[in-house]
Amino acid sequence: MTDKTEQAIITVARKLDMDPRELMEAVEGTATLLSACHKLAVAGGWWNDVETGEPLERNKGELLCLIHSEVSEAMEGERKNRMDDKLTYRKMAEVELADAVVRIGDYGDGFGYDVAAAMIEKMAFNITRADHQPENRLKKGGKSF
Repeated sequence: MTDKTEQAIITVARKLDMDPRELMEAVEGTATLLSACHKLAVAGGWWNDVETGEPLERNKGELLCLIHSEVSEAMEGERKNRMDDKLTYRKMAEVELADAVVRIGDYGDGFGYDVAAAMIEKMAFNITRADHQPENRLKKGGKSF
């Protein structure tokens, strides 16, 4: 874990009034979970030619589109208030968001990105952003859509 990641953990923990060690364990656990997503994809043959077993050079654009397609499916689930067709006891949006995270984990680990560390560092950065403060979001031109 880098110094920047450790400092980010401290910053976020202070903001949330939590023990930084608890947050560090969460970041480490997230990294492990995201790595497992990639390992399962490799074990499932998604990173190798199914006929030859040779490693594939995955198309980053295609993989990123697969991530956003999961988010689009989550939107459709929310729009139609549907239950998932595979995990029938869960809302479709919930499962599709999980699918997006699985794909992000596969992508990130597959290309050597430390998404868990980047998440906590981005959270710490966002704490300092003026445009992320409630009083500024209320102003004309504040973050909204």
